[in-house]
Amino acid sequence: MRARSAIKILVLAVGFAIVPAGALAASTGGATAPTGGATAPTGPTGKTGPTGKTGHTGPTGKTGHTGPPGGKVPTYPTGPPMPVAEVAHLQHVMGGAMKPLGGHSSAYAVDLANGEVLFDDDALIPRNPASVEKLYTLTTALVRFGLDGTLQTSIYGEGTLEPGGLFVGNLYLRGGGDPTFGDAAFDKLNYGTGTTVQALAKLFIAKTHIRKVKGSVIGDESYFDSLRGGPSANYGVDPNLVGELSALAFDRGLSGSEGSPPAYAAFELAGALRHDGVVVTGRSRAGITDLMTARKLVTIDSPPMRTLARLTAVPSDDFFAEMLLKALGARFGDGGTTAAGAAVVRQFLATLDLTPSIVDGSGLSRQDRTTPIDVVTLLRDLSPGGIPALQPVGEALRAAMPVVSEDGTLAFRMHDSAASGHCVAKTGTLSNASDLAGWCHGDFAFAFLMNHVDVLSAEDAQDTMTIALAKLSLPATRAGLARR
Repeated sequence: MRARSAIKILVLAVGFAIVPAGALAASTGGATAPTGGATAPTGPTGKTGPTGKTGHTGPTGKTGHTGPPGGKVPTYPTGPPMPVAEVAHLQHVMGGAMKPLGGHSSAYAVDLANGEVLFDDDALIPRNPASVEKLYTLTTALVRFGLDGTLQTSIYGEGTLEPGGLFVGNLYLRGGGDPTFGDAAFDKLNYGTGTTVQALAKLFIAKTHIRKVKGSVIGDESYFDSLRGGPSANYGVDPNLVGELSALAFDRGLSGSEGSPPAYAAFELAGALRHDGVVVTGRSRAGITDLMTARKLVTIDSPPMRTLARLTAVPSDDFFAEMLLKALGARFGDGGTTAAGAAVVRQFLATLDLTPSIVDGSGLSRQDRTTPIDVVTLLRDLSPGGIPALQPVGEALRAAMPVVSEDGTLAFRMHDSAASGHCVAKTGTLSNASDLAGWCHGDFAFAFLMNHVDVLSAEDAQDTMTIALAKLSLPATRAGLARR
């Protein structure tokens, strides 16, 4: 227990601390630059300027869009058109903001009331999305697990229960990829919620009435592979994650003096049991549960997926995104690996006729690629008038995203503007890439993907474009004007 405190203080003191859900305004941006991975292709050398035209209507995605099983071809509401002068002004402002950024940036914006394309600047060219990639990861997680779906952490027993609450044998702590699993104080400080080892220990004692374990607590991370990072760090420990990936990650994968995340998690559970009066005689270590012979004694659930989505999106938490990706692979794919999780995301997006290049869950990889049209098409499908089966997911995702000027990675941007409190968006930041995608008023969807740029200059351009979009007339206003 003492080792944990020292290590946690070190982790939080380096400046990487994750802020509580209620205090996410201190967050400053999306993913930071990875230290490895492939470099981005150079892309086109020239920019021809915006190609969107006033009054342009039509779908934002590819033709033949069929939607997911059980859905239908999404159709736009037949809302009133945007006033021509407003669209012309918007395109002038957005075109001016894009021009200084060079030939490696793209943008797309659409009116969800009627499908009118409001702005289109090279929107069919794939760009690096940085943390905008999390929109794909989180949407897939919300769809596949369900809004209230959870990840489980379980204790198994292999041995015999004797009179007087004596268990002769070993306990196995088997992780299920819950990114919040950890110490109660850590979870309260960093997330405001989470699955704590203290709660698991109390649940175990209440359900089993075991008072002594003549054996060890063994940590099992075999639900995932044992690679600690993603492709941007060649699957090694990645400081950008502020943690080490593991199906049994305690306090974001601390190893302490135990040598590995699963061994440390087992050590912490043994300590929590001892604190509550259970004697554990053996030394904790890592191992694998024999699911044929061990018996599940107790299970504790993670927060619901809608909460995990918010804990991921608002501070742009790369660790959470990569954990959720591996969980997708473990539950719905070929195993708990980054590659298997990425395949599950691609398979889901293919049902929406979207084909981005996805290699991780966080957007840290330079090999991730998507177009602004693909991003906006996803946002359109999640919006009213999109795919009916996806409407609850869209509502949950919008509630999970940072609000301009209010929280997370957008807390300090666009203050006292038309966008303040009215636009929600996912930021994305690498060393030379800056991206922003989301909704304004729930009526306009946009994606700005800017590569090979000065990040601060790109953010200024995004702010200008988002504010201009937020100033547009809303459908109700347009309808009122039309009746006059």
